[in-house]
This record gives sequence, C-alpha cells and structure tokens, in this order.
Amino acid sequence: MKHWIELLSEFKAKQEPVALITVSKCLGSTPCRVGSRMLVTKDKEFYGTIGGGKLEFKAIDEAIRALKENRIIESTYTLGPEFEQCCGGKVEFIIEPMNQSPELYIFGAGHIGVEIAKLLVGTPFEVHLIDSRDDWFSNFRLDESIKTHQATETDFKTFSDIVKWGNRCYILVLTHNHAIDFDIIAMALQNETKFLGLIGSKTKKVRFNNMLIKDMNMEDGMKNVVCPIGLNIGGHTPKEIAISVVAQLLQVYYKNSVNL
Repeated sequence: MKHWIELLSEFKAKQEPVALITVSKCLGSTPCRVGSRMLVTKDKEFYGTIGGGKLEFKAIDEAIRALKENRIIESTYTLGPEFEQCCGGKVEFIIEPMNQSPELYIFGAGHIGVEIAKLLVGTPFEVHLIDSRDDWFSNFRLDESIKTHQATETDFKTFSDIVKWGNRCYILVLTHNHAIDFDIIAMALQNETKFLGLIGSKTKKVRFNNMLIKDMNMEDGMKNVVCPIGLNIGGHTPKEIAISVVAQLLQVYYKNSVNL
C-alpha cells in the first residue's frame, strides 16, 4: 500500500476532503501503537489501520463527523467490554480534516475589503475578492493567493455560481451600494454558510431585517447575519476595522476547528 504521506498528496492534488487519524498515545495492552495512522474519505473509504475491530469502526465514524463539522477531534477510549476486548488498555487519537480550508468571499473591494484580503494572506483562509467597478483591481497590488472576480453593477447575484456554499463558506458583504448589499444578503441567506457578515450600523441591520421579513417573506430576517462586523477592539481607520474583522473570522474558524 502507498505511504500515507503519498496518499495525502494525491488527495490534496484532487482537493478531495479526507480525515487523517493518528494514534497519539497508547497505555497498557492495545492492538495498535503510537503513530499508527488511517485516512478516511467522506464515503467511508479508508486506507491504513489503527488496529481493527470496534475501535477502528468508532474511529471511522468520528472521522466522518470531523469532516462534516470541519474540525479536529481528539478522543480517548478504554478497550473493555464495549469494544469486545479484554486487554484493558487505553488509546488516544487525533482526527484532522484535510483539504477543507475555509473560503472567504468578500463582496466589495473598497478600502476595508482590500485590507481584509491582505491581512488574511498566510492564514488558512482562501480569499475571493469581488467587485463591480470597471478595471477596479488594477488599482491594487494584491498577493497572488487572493482570487479576484470582476462583476457588473447588475450581476453581483450571479456570483452565487462561484461561491462554494457549505460549512466552509464565509461571506462578507461590504459593497458601495446598500441595495446591492441587501440583494447579496438575501441570496446568501438562502444557502448554507459558516459565517455571514454585513458592514453597517445597527440601524442598517434593523432596516434590512424588516425588508427581509416583509418583502422576502424570510421569517428569521437578519437573525443569522453578523452586523456590525468585527470585534469591538476600538479603532476606526480601514486597516483597524479590517484587523477587527479578521480577528473575528479567525476566532470563528479556530473555535470550531478544535474539540476543546
């Protein structure tokens, strides 16, 4: 069988999500040893072993959960009657979801949007920067890791096609036009996201909330939208606001990526 590092490289090249199970501690008599590893796909295909039996079946189920929730899971099991084993040893393992980096879509490449994109370079986030103004991106020198998308004033919503909705999807809405902001928020609320944020005041949030309920028949309104965005750390310049927003995004990501 191929080495697990080689297999991980192949899954990464295909951008196929996979969970890596690593035995981190063995106490007493156990069917595995520290460093034993398995890879598990979303379809429950697996490569390698951590000792077989019910412990392995349990690990596979935990791996599927780690992939669904996109977070690291640490587990400890005593090998007794529950696992139809009498060795009485204890096994600890860690499960890491791979190829499931968070993806951020920033609608609006104004001063704050651009600063947010720049600050996220070197973090786990894959950043998409979207704007409708002609030749707008020629005004900036952006890191090559930041993906830019040119829209028009009337087709922002068509970018629903480029957004990978789901539990890895983070959306920030900060365009130069409140009407466009509302359309994007309404679109995003009809899809799955991990984080949906809107720049603006509490007054803007109330106004959008009423519009969503009355005009769009969306009973929850702005319940699932973070507005205003950013942690309350002070500062009012574009860079300072961007720092507060990036801190918030990282807080959400890391809070959900580890089983504390």
